[in-house]
Order: sequence, then C-alpha cells, then structure tokens
Amino acid sequence: MKNLYGFINAREKVMRGVFLFSAIFSILALATITVFLFVSGVPFIAKTGFAKFIFGSDWAPLADNPTYGIFPMIVASLYVTALSVIIGIGIGLLTAIALYKFCPKKLVVPIRQMIGLLAGIPSVIFGLFGMTIIVPFVRDYVSPTGVGYGIFSASIVLGIMILPTIVSVSLDSLNSVPNTYYEGALALGATKEQATFKIMLPAAKSGILAGVVLAIGRAIGETMAVIMVIGGSPEMPESLFQSVRTLTANIAMGALELNGDALSALIATGVVLFVFTLILNVSFGMLKRDNADKKEKKGKRGAAK
Repeated sequence: MKNLYGFINAREKVMRGVFLFSAIFSILALATITVFLFVSGVPFIAKTGFAKFIFGSDWAPLADNPTYGIFPMIVASLYVTALSVIIGIGIGLLTAIALYKFCPKKLVVPIRQMIGLLAGIPSVIFGLFGMTIIVPFVRDYVSPTGVGYGIFSASIVLGIMILPTIVSVSLDSLNSVPNTYYEGALALGATKEQATFKIMLPAAKSGILAGVVLAIGRAIGETMAVIMVIGGSPEMPESLFQSVRTLTANIAMGALELNGDALSALIATGVVLFVFTLILNVSFGMLKRDNADKKEKKGKRGAAK
C-alpha cells in the first residue's frame, strides 16, 4: 500500500514539474521574442523617426535614398482584418446559431467536424484556392477595375480561414448557457427565434467575444494566404480592388532578400504588429473585466433588494 501511495506521489511531482516547465518555457519564449523585437526594432524607429516610419507613405528600401514608411501597409492590414472579421462573424455566428437550435441533431456533429477540418488546412492551400477561384471570380464579375487581386479577395480568403475559430468558440459558448434560460423564455411565450437571439445569444456574449478576438488575431497575423491574393504593391489603399501590401506580407516578402537597415525596418514592422496585437489583447481583457464588474454590481443590487 505504501508503495502505491509513493508511486502516486512521485507521479504527481513529475507531472507538476512538467506543467511548471511548460509554463516557464512559454514565458521565456514570449520574453525572448519580445526582447529581440524591441532591441532590434526600436533603435531603428528612433533612428528613422517615429512619425516618418509610422506615418510615412513611401516604402523603398532599395532606392538610392531609401525610405521606410509603413502607413499604407498599416491601413491595408486594418482594412483586410476588419472586412475579413465582418465576413467571418456574419457567416460563423449564424452557422453556430443554426447548429445550436435550428439544425437536426444528426447533422450537427458531421457539420461541425467538417468545419473543424478547415482549421487543419495549410494556409498556402487557402492562398492557392484564392488565386485559382476567388481572384478570377472577383476580377470577372465583381471588380469595377478588372483587378482581382486586392483587399476584397484577401478578406474573403481570411474570412473562410477564421470560420472554424468563430463557429467552434461561439457554439461552445451557447452550449455553456443553462438551458433553463431557453426553456423559461419559451414558457413566457417567446418564439424559438426570440429565445435564441434575445436570451441565449446575449448570455453567451463573453465567450463569443473571445472567439472574435482570436479570429482577429488569426486574421491580422496571417501571411502566406494574404501574399498570394492581395497583390503586394506598397501603395495607399484607395479601393477594395487594388493591389496592396499588409504588414505581415511586407515582412515575409523582404525577409530573405533585404539586409542592413532594410532588414532592421522589417523587424521594426514586426514591433508595430506586436504592439497592435498587444493592444487588442489588453483591450479585450479590460472589456471582459468591465463586464464582470457590471454583473457583480447587478448581483449585489439584486441581493440587497
């Protein structure tokens, strides 16, 4: 019996050590990446000038008088991310709601598994699909300029890529809401649609918002698929049907060809992208905390009454 207890205690200690090592490794990896970016990128930003680097409109690292303005790429990244998230949320959230209450139960698991398979497809395959299907379609039937490459095509591809995240997280959030909410709404005379959209959906808002944030992170950080369908011209976006370049595409397209100050400019671009992602995560954390505080205050008021 003592040997059994000793084995169990030893196994618990080993697993505790494994978990602790994993946590420390994750923190060290994040700290190493952060230090590398800021040590290599911030001095270049200071050397070039913050305003000139962030708000400059010309990117010509190989010119006789090189310029390193990334503002067009910042705007392009924001456009592509915003439009892809709108497409992904619109389709993904409605798909999750359909699977939750409006789809035959026999079809829920197969459909969810098929949607989940999208997450395992390499991004280069999405880019190839975009090049061969979406870009020609947009060029021939949608674009007023006759250009298929651009923000619109990239947003459609990214919208498809983030669907598994939004559908999975939204459906899990809806399933985590007590079913008594739904039954109570029906008992009070609400229709199936009213109970789902006005009761269950707001109750799952926090989890759905988490899925949206994850989707935004996926969209703003995607590289290969975007490069293949967006065109790649470092110009200020003036149309959805225009060849442009995002921050991630700019880094990937020049990482193997540039060196010296140009390479430092790419690392500085990574710093800007890192700060954007950090602001996004911090904003979501603050929003979630505010919602939790509001719920706690409402609970205290209800208890006081």
